[in-house]
Amino acid sequence: MSSLKTCLHAVKNILENLPSSWVELTTHRLDIYNEAKAKSQFLQQLTSLQASGDYSRETLESLPTAYDYIRLGHPLSSVLEWLLAEINGLTSEQVITFDSNTMPILAILRKNAINNKVTNIYYDTDSSPLIDTKRLQSIYGYQFEQHKIDDANAIPNNLDGTVLFVTQSPYKDRLDVKDNIDVTVNLHPHYGSTLMIHNNPLRTDEEIEVIVNEVQHVRRRETISMTPINALNVLNEVVNSELAPPLENNTAALNKVFDAIKQNTGATENPLIASSGLSIQYAILMGLVENALIQYPNKPIKIVLPPNCYGGTNDQARRIGDLIPQVEITDLLVDGGQDLVTSLEVVLNDIAELDSVPIVLAEIPTNPRVEVPDMTKLGETLSAIRKSSENKLAVAPVFMVDQTFCPNVKLLHQQSDLARVKIVSFSSGSKFPSGGRCIAGYCAVNDTAKDLIKTIAHHLTLSENDATPHQVNTLAENMPSMPERIKKAYENTRTFVNHVQNTLPQSKINFVSDELAEQGFTPSVFSLDLPSTGETIAERENNKRLLNKKLIDFMIEKHPKDCKYCVSYGQLKGSYWTIPATSTQGTTKEGDKDYIVRVALSPDCDTTKLSGSFTEFCLNEKFI
Repeated sequence: MSSLKTCLHAVKNILENLPSSWVELTTHRLDIYNEAKAKSQFLQQLTSLQASGDYSRETLESLPTAYDYIRLGHPLSSVLEWLLAEINGLTSEQVITFDSNTMPILAILRKNAINNKVTNIYYDTDSSPLIDTKRLQSIYGYQFEQHKIDDANAIPNNLDGTVLFVTQSPYKDRLDVKDNIDVTVNLHPHYGSTLMIHNNPLRTDEEIEVIVNEVQHVRRRETISMTPINALNVLNEVVNSELAPPLENNTAALNKVFDAIKQNTGATENPLIASSGLSIQYAILMGLVENALIQYPNKPIKIVLPPNCYGGTNDQARRIGDLIPQVEITDLLVDGGQDLVTSLEVVLNDIAELDSVPIVLAEIPTNPRVEVPDMTKLGETLSAIRKSSENKLAVAPVFMVDQTFCPNVKLLHQQSDLARVKIVSFSSGSKFPSGGRCIAGYCAVNDTAKDLIKTIAHHLTLSENDATPHQVNTLAENMPSMPERIKKAYENTRTFVNHVQNTLPQSKINFVSDELAEQGFTPSVFSLDLPSTGETIAERENNKRLLNKKLIDFMIEKHPKDCKYCVSYGQLKGSYWTIPATSTQGTTKEGDKDYIVRVALSPDCDTTKLSGSFTEFCLNEKFI
């Protein structure tokens, strides 16, 4: 049997025994995930099943996690990429699927812009595959030429730069490409797109690997992979010739989500809904950068953000700084004893002195220390009038706030302490808004920032990072119950935190005070440092890290159905345990990482069971 026939046979068996978790989960198990071997380890063990022919649901579920989060990829996107690679004579690494049609092209444009290399785009589709080329050139700095052709044979040889061919061919057919094409983007009529990096005889394996890594990094930080449901539809189309009708946009569901977001944030303008939290954040940042470039063309732009915030946020902002010459990153110290307002006062004064444009990005509460600033002082600091060193009126900051931990606090309300500040609030919909059922993200603005939403929308549109109809429907089903779920999850978390505090008062717990909870800040996440011993600071730190991991392992082994080693929270059931330094802060600088226990409790969680096991752990370790 040929390699392709073997692959088709395997995929057919996989689809017949498909684990429901491959379609329904947004986050997968970190205990069977090796980030350095993302996708590859999963596919290696999957292909080894061909010898045994064991494709049972239990066997498939026991495979290593392909990616820890479906924005980056997942089992079904990996299987689809494996199948398309076999059809086209490539390695699975050379095939990368996207939810967006434009983002794979933008990934190549980004790589080439940084390397000052032109991209030659040839397409046989009815219209240009790019949206808003003027912005792509003037704001992003992308260099490209577009040519409409009848077929790939019309592409000239020996062109300078990268040759990118965009087509819309049946996924079951092998693409007919010549050696003069470097990359093909194949647009699916309904379910996203696939980028394929070809084996050009003039390119080394190392050069192919560089392109793969750059494209994967864009998918990781600025968009999402083809969603599980869409990947499943394409697999069925290729293997079983089954054509699933695409979901249409549901206006009633969209309006339901709009209303829920406005009620929870206090916004009056309709929000924007994107395919993920980082997708919407990317549109926000690029929209604010464009606004700064247009309004203040000769001034440097400073993106101010905490160095230990969520790794994706940190990395994305710095990547924008790498791409756009006028943009620089300024660190904002907010955690571990550093006061956000005090740090912000210093930073904004410095930026005003330099006559630069400040874009401030912060998490409220912070992650993972769960700290909330004095909101009145924060409003005063952000709205203060400042002067440059030449006594000119300084540019007022725009405040981007990540509300994922507390998406129901009305920071955008006209009576908010921040009402005089231009605020863009965003949240990851994979947490409380959807109860862990989808990865959509959204943003909204306060009345003071109304003028910004249109520009942000342009960048969401050109990247085709809008939420899918399935994501919108999922949010519409879950957002009405969000406030009540947040309340119950907070109560469970407060109960467990109180037990930890009473049982082990020498531990260091990071959680909101009762006073902050009364103000509406009711997160379901807290962080914990166990007491440690050692002769030196280094010894104590190392012992603390070992103890923290030991606690997580103990709780998961004790209650595998109630405790998950996972980065998520806001789920419908159970509790979620992780160490930020090795998960959510993956790309954060080592010195800024937090090797602490982060715990999240759901609305449906047995706190009595968890409390009893925590006490047992403390007894075992002779803490009590």
